Amino acid sequence: MNEKKIIVIGGSAAGPKAAAKAKRVNRRADVKLFQKEPELSMATCGYPYYVGGAFDDRDMLIATPAGVKRDVNFFINVKGVEACVEIEVISIDRKNHKIVCKNLNNGGEEAYEYAKLIICSGSAPKIPPIPGINLKGITPLTRLKDADYLRKIRDEKKIKKAVVVGGGLIGLETCEALKLAGIEVTVVEMLPQILPFLEADFAKLAENYIRSKGVDIIVNDGVVEFFGENEHLKSVKLKSGKELACELAVIAIGVSPNSKLAAEAGLDIGEFNGISVNEYMQTSDSDVYAAGDCVEINHLITNRKMHAPFGDLANLEGRVAGENAALGNCVTFKGALQTGICKIFDFSAGCAGLSAIAAKKAGFTDIVTAVNASPDKPLFMKPNSLISKIIADKKTGAILGYQCIGQGDVGRQITTASLAISGKMKLDDIINLDLPYAPPFSLAIDHFIVSGHTLQNKIKGRMIGISVKEVYERVVVDKEKVFLLDMRGENEYEIMRLGVGEVLIPLGALTKRLSELPSDKNAEIICFCKVSMRGYEAAIILNDNGWKNVKVMEGGIMAWPYSREK
Repeated sequence: MNEKKIIVIGGSAAGPKAAAKAKRVNRRADVKLFQKEPELSMATCGYPYYVGGAFDDRDMLIATPAGVKRDVNFFINVKGVEACVEIEVISIDRKNHKIVCKNLNNGGEEAYEYAKLIICSGSAPKIPPIPGINLKGITPLTRLKDADYLRKIRDEKKIKKAVVVGGGLIGLETCEALKLAGIEVTVVEMLPQILPFLEADFAKLAENYIRSKGVDIIVNDGVVEFFGENEHLKSVKLKSGKELACELAVIAIGVSPNSKLAAEAGLDIGEFNGISVNEYMQTSDSDVYAAGDCVEINHLITNRKMHAPFGDLANLEGRVAGENAALGNCVTFKGALQTGICKIFDFSAGCAGLSAIAAKKAGFTDIVTAVNASPDKPLFMKPNSLISKIIADKKTGAILGYQCIGQGDVGRQITTASLAISGKMKLDDIINLDLPYAPPFSLAIDHFIVSGHTLQNKIKGRMIGISVKEVYERVVVDKEKVFLLDMRGENEYEIMRLGVGEVLIPLGALTKRLSELPSDKNAEIICFCKVSMRGYEAAIILNDNGWKNVKVMEGGIMAWPYSREK
């Protein structure tokens, strides 16, 4: 047997990266790649943008950054990899180091020997087993042919109403694409919120913004049946009994690892039905590697296994698997943080690390959080808004997670946070970070650093924070009498206000109007402004004047996701 024979199964993201890396580091290796689909190295994350008309050339989804189409000829001529498309690997014989392939065009079967095998079989969309699921007009968006189908719908402009089943990343990106195509869209999410990786109040802010673009969103409900006429979709029925007329339904409720082939070969499968791999991307068979959406990897904070089907991680994992298969175990992939970001219309949402709820579930019993709302640039640069939450372990100061939403540069914030968490930085490390500054890009003190300052103030007892959710539940839901102090100017108050019984005293007038506050120095006073910077300043003044129970509503009005009077 030729000890340099390397076979790669799968040609989406991880597979081509693994094959190209193996050949690049070992030019004597005989590298073959088998792909079930007719295309190679597809930019699956770009599908919603092709559907929405961000670009019109379909080949850009399978092209290099230089615009060269990544087809069979490209892989053999440029990468030195023999790529075989429309070939399905149907079995793996680990004992004899062979795979059996089926030609999807003529049905013929052929066996191939390998010295090292890399499985990059990807994932499959979760399709709910409910009545009517096979009607025409119902589709996922995970394959290029799905994108072709939806792009054709966009271009023909015949369909008027659509339902997107699932309010996660792909669901909302697809929602935007269909809305931009002039289609009336309703998003149906079974969970209590969209974007489940976000804190609930952040998800509500995102929901409010998406609604403002004319999209209807239904949460806490699920699709139980599809109704059709002449085999074509006509409506969906929800668990609540509501029926929505539609001619198109996009299923976006997540994906599952394609691990059947590996399981049938006797390889170890993990808790989430993904292939088990070590830090070398090596399976339970030392001659078989795996990478991409079909595997389970470590979470860098919890050290627990997870399924993280992200295109960037698939490429990184494939790179490691390819080098190790070609040279022996010499590089590692330690794991990930599930860092993610999405853009819906002009609104972005991202996360890195753990949410507050996930941190508690992971065993961090003493966490502290802080919300920071601020513009992303100085006022004279026409800034956009950013709202973030930072999560840390109070005992050690270790940064556990970070979330950011808004119309500003969310990507910069999430990137910085991911690096800080990956580098195991603590709060004391990030509060004086030397980040680049110029007015077109950021405030003099970057939003991420200000988030750290806010958290530091809370830990040191200089600020007692209270969340907008707690304020809402106490004041609006429970009708509790709480002294709310709005520190903004009168003109700001006329433009926008909560209308929940707050008292307006502009910060500049506070020291002259202290008599208007509760005479009981133990009375609870909650201060806020647009972003609560003035609320924090007011709390300092009140503490200095003897009030002992002063809190700051974190994030101010910008973080308030509930209805307002004005």
